[in-house]
Amino acid sequence: MKTAAIPAVRVSPELRQAAEAVLQTGETLSGFVEDAVRRNVEFRYAQKVFIERGLVSGAAARKSGKYVSAVAVLGKLTRRLDKARKLHVGRTGRTGGKAAA
Repeated sequence: MKTAAIPAVRVSPELRQAAEAVLQTGETLSGFVEDAVRRNVEFRYAQKVFIERGLVSGAAARKSGKYVSAVAVLGKLTRRLDKARKLHVGRTGRTGGKAAA
C-alpha cells in the first residue's frame, strides 16, 4: 500500500521542544507524530463504537421498558472492585494503600 502524507502542523516552539524532549532513543519526531495520530484514531474509533452501543442499548431499554437501576449497577461494580482488590492483595501481599515516602 502506498503511504500518504499528513498535513504539516504548526505548533509553538515550546510544544516542539517538549515533544523532542520525550523522544526515546532512535525515535524520530515524525515517528512520534505518526504514533500519536494512530493512537488517537484508535481511541476515537473505540469511543464511537462505545457510544453507538450505548445508544442501541438505550433504545432497546426504552422499547422493552426494562432498565437496571443505578444502585444495582453500582453494587455490582463495587463487588467486582472488592474482588479485584482481594486478588491484588493476595498476589502482592500489599493492601494497595499509598507507598511510604
